Amino acid sequence: MKKDSHLAIILGALVFMMLGIAYASVPLYRMFCQKTGYGGTPRIGGNPSDAILDRSITVQFTSNIHRSLPWQFKPLQHSISVKLGENGMAYYWAENLSNEPIIGMATYNVSPDKAAPYFHKVACFCFEKQKLNPKQGMNMPVLFFIDPAFADDPQLKDLKTITLSYTFFRLSQF
Repeated sequence: MKKDSHLAIILGALVFMMLGIAYASVPLYRMFCQKTGYGGTPRIGGNPSDAILDRSITVQFTSNIHRSLPWQFKPLQHSISVKLGENGMAYYWAENLSNEPIIGMATYNVSPDKAAPYFHKVACFCFEKQKLNPKQGMNMPVLFFIDPAFADDPQLKDLKTITLSYTFFRLSQF
């Protein structure tokens, strides 16, 4: 009888531990991807680069909206050319087309995936709640640079274009 109650306590603790790990897995995975660039996730934060190389890369910008979000969302430029290490700034435009306030949040991706560890976003609207009132629009800037170490990676020797893509999702409405 004592063995059964001891086993039940161990199994119960194991179940709660597994639930805790499952609950924490999404934010932990997101942090892992942001730190390593895994899965096309660019690195976020940090200081701008202090070295600029002569090699230029074209950064293309794309946007998507989840079907449940009645917004217009688009890049204000198709692409820009930046040198490795040089700060680049791009703008997106978002507008709430509905008659009610809505909160949205953007996720992002860099392709090809192998370039993501070198793509650093210094400031961005992504992963922050964005509230737009009815018919309100606003510019959303992103400040970034491509790490000069990009030039030392033999897999990226012939890469000339990187795509930064955002998708906006609806979080809530009031």
